[in-house]
Amino acid sequence: MKFIISGKNLTVSEGLKTAVEDKLGKLERYFTPDTEVVVTLSVEKERQKIEVTIPMKGNIIRSEQVSNDMYVSIDLVEEVIERQLRKYKNKIVDRQQAAGNFQKEYLDREYEEDEEVKIIRTKKFDIKPMYPEDACVQMELLGHNFFVFVNAETDQVNVVYKRKGNTYGLIEPEV
Repeated sequence: MKFIISGKNLTVSEGLKTAVEDKLGKLERYFTPDTEVVVTLSVEKERQKIEVTIPMKGNIIRSEQVSNDMYVSIDLVEEVIERQLRKYKNKIVDRQQAAGNFQKEYLDREYEEDEEVKIIRTKKFDIKPMYPEDACVQMELLGHNFFVFVNAETDQVNVVYKRKGNTYGLIEPEV
């Protein structure tokens, strides 16, 4: 695995770099040697945060963990990613998505699925063109944490969502 480690509001020391590579290196048994692992370490006040992204063909494996200690965050993020891999392995293989990034031994091993993904409700609604700020207001009025709309500026389907710290995000398709 190839690690790309960067820091926001902190300098990545050799100790942190070694801890990340050692802990996330345990995931090596799942991936091929040329798989890239993008790691971002950041500090905001008392929060020690690690974000790990593993881009693959058709999928992205991602986890973000926050604690008061960066080493604890590193431990937590490895556990979460490993759990995600075991949980979704069968779905990934069944759809033949990104199987090229995984080692054969991992794909051949059977894991029990914790839960099956089930869609229990389908909703249809009219999409009206509006500006992202108006979509945020509409989302708040509905009491939801995301809202799908047609962007009046781009004429494309977008999603606004509520983020931590009472801020908003906008998802736009890339064509």
